[in-house]
Amino acid sequence: MNRSFPTLFRPSRVVFLIKGLLAFLLSGCASTGATWRSGVGDSFPTKPPYYAGRGASTGPDGSLRIGHVPVSFQRGATWAPMFDPTLGGSLEALLDEMNAYLDSMAVSKRLVDGGRVSAMSHHATWQPPDVHFGCSGIVGGLEECDVQGDAVLGREHHRMHLAVGRPSEAWVAWMEEVMVAQQADAALVITLEVGQYLVRQRGLRGHKELELGTGHVVSLPFLTSLETPVAVLQLTGALVGRDGKVLRIGAEGLLPHRTGMRVVALGGQEVITDEDVHALRHARREDLRGVPSTWKVGLRTLVDQLLQGHGGER
Repeated sequence: MNRSFPTLFRPSRVVFLIKGLLAFLLSGCASTGATWRSGVGDSFPTKPPYYAGRGASTGPDGSLRIGHVPVSFQRGATWAPMFDPTLGGSLEALLDEMNAYLDSMAVSKRLVDGGRVSAMSHHATWQPPDVHFGCSGIVGGLEECDVQGDAVLGREHHRMHLAVGRPSEAWVAWMEEVMVAQQADAALVITLEVGQYLVRQRGLRGHKELELGTGHVVSLPFLTSLETPVAVLQLTGALVGRDGKVLRIGAEGLLPHRTGMRVVALGGQEVITDEDVHALRHARREDLRGVPSTWKVGLRTLVDQLLQGHGGER
């Protein structure tokens, strides 16, 4: 018997947000740490740039020694991990490229190698600071977009939710030891993950667009639903002090995956696929001079914004 799924119903492509299936979806979702006493309070921006927090203070000599841990992919940041791209192939290649580029920026020092971080992440008490960015509001443990405002007039007041769960005591103790040994005052913790963004409509002609991040707006087809959020591959990041307190957080959207009208009609939402990850590796910002790499612009912008202009010192 043929047990293959039709394209429309492959679990890797579509997640059904019908209320009756919430319990199933929630069973695999990653849970974030409590935001209380994380260092940065929750923020509800309506427009980019999507950042919050005060940033790090420089030392008496004006220097700020910044370190970073390797960029990683967080499965299950938005829904059950089974709906996220698998680690390997294009995703693993993209993470390698991102880490090489982060090293090449020369604004921070790599504190540990990726293998050590991967090994530590299997400990039950291991929880880095978990930056969340996406639609505001949580219903039954899943994100539910706040669609306040008139869609025809652009839904100018819809809110996104930017927050960070505080890291575990085990992670804080380990990170403090690493930063002291590497003489770093603060560390960048950056994650590639999936978020959900709301579509905005401009003008009476119904022009649809998505505000992905700092100076980054993409147009969407006319028939794109205003009521269904769009899955977005995004970078989230936190600047963390030696004491484990988060100093500044932010997010930059990189690539959206629009849900087709047939899936919307069935009450579903298409999710990020391995093909999307492959596309992001080669995507270019045609709106910028030189047509640079989309993810490189996003990563550099995230680092610059988290450091608030501090160049750092290797």
